[in-house]
Amino acid sequence: MPQGQPSVVPNDGLTTRQRRNRPLVFVHTGIGKGKSTAAFGLALRAWNQGWPIGVFQFVKSAKWKVGEENALKTLGASGEGGTVAWHKMGEGWSWVQRDDQADNEEKAREGWEQVKRDLAAETYRLYVLDEFAYPMHWGWIDVDDVIETLRNRPGQQHVVITGRNAPEKLVEFADLVTDMSKVKHPMDEGQKGQRGIEW
Repeated sequence: MPQGQPSVVPNDGLTTRQRRNRPLVFVHTGIGKGKSTAAFGLALRAWNQGWPIGVFQFVKSAKWKVGEENALKTLGASGEGGTVAWHKMGEGWSWVQRDDQADNEEKAREGWEQVKRDLAAETYRLYVLDEFAYPMHWGWIDVDDVIETLRNRPGQQHVVITGRNAPEKLVEFADLVTDMSKVKHPMDEGQKGQRGIEW
């Protein structure tokens, strides 16, 4: 177990144990590959600790076969670690908005309302809000509402949000922010995504 010393000890009145165990908000953003993959890696750690996990996919189509979904649902049903619930909020919309987005916008709002209900009920210990940065970036979901909801969430609930163009207010609010930068990608050379790598 890492025993690193923090460079700053805040004067917040918390004990070391209280500070260590406080619930966190993570943001994985940037144009590089690996944002969702990192979030699902975190979900594996949470599963190993026996935590209930809620995954909410906001952009990837409900029809897509996502490898992490099958793996985490199988683990969740195994009885060995935590449970896993998987919710798909999108209908195939992508990084590029299409002309008719009203239905997708509504589904994103419905998805966020469900997350709010689950946070209030303390349904999960870890929430993976996959591609949730996009609806905020597009103005479909109010960033101030997201921040206020996360600031006031009860209990020990960790939340990880993925997606490009995470709003600056969210970045400033989050406890841990990783910006995935792209150095090279095979798609830049015309190679299409492949099984086992992209899905």
